[in-house]
Amino acid sequence: MPISQWPKDQRPRERLLLQGAAALSDAELLAIFLRTGVSGMTAVDLARRLLSEFGGVGGLLHAEQADFCRGRGLGPAKYAELQAVLELARRYLYEHLVDEPSIECSAQIKDYLALTMRASPRELFRVMLLDVRHRLIQTTELFQGTIDRAAVYPREVVKLALMHNAAAVIVAHNHPSGEAEPSPADLDLTLRLQQALALVDIALLDHFIIGRSGSVSLAERGIL
Repeated sequence: MPISQWPKDQRPRERLLLQGAAALSDAELLAIFLRTGVSGMTAVDLARRLLSEFGGVGGLLHAEQADFCRGRGLGPAKYAELQAVLELARRYLYEHLVDEPSIECSAQIKDYLALTMRASPRELFRVMLLDVRHRLIQTTELFQGTIDRAAVYPREVVKLALMHNAAAVIVAHNHPSGEAEPSPADLDLTLRLQQALALVDIALLDHFIIGRSGSVSLAERGIL
């Protein structure tokens, strides 16, 4: 039965307007984005199938264009629309961090870092520079590595922080192929960064590790 013939209180768009977006399932939200189904499938049915094929919302949102466009009912126009939505979300989260009088909530930072780093096939190392009030000065992607290694040099982090007169630093890197749990190398790097920054009176506030299915804050773990 087409969605237009469903009871109004069961249609995704009407439910969103009445109950808010949080009340809808992943498939219902995706169905609103898709707008129409394909032969023999409503938009909700198609959404469920796509989520299954791509392994969930994250897999669909971060799929490569060629893989995305092979999905039934999808194409370049839908891919462009979805990328625009993702970029708006990234910019919203970044603006929210910039506008904060002080970055104290690790959940906000995790959300931003997860959205911008989780899907990368390469290891990235990002530095967030903060002033004396812990307001965000800027965010810089300082290093890129292979799928399993990034060469991170503490002196480059120190140089960047001094260049922008930062009083504190938050760093983050992703694990493209695994969990967010810190490795011995991650812990060693954190210690070396902390020691190098301390020599110039700059605090290392946190080191976030972004995995495929979660994020870890070393400050929350009591390591920093």
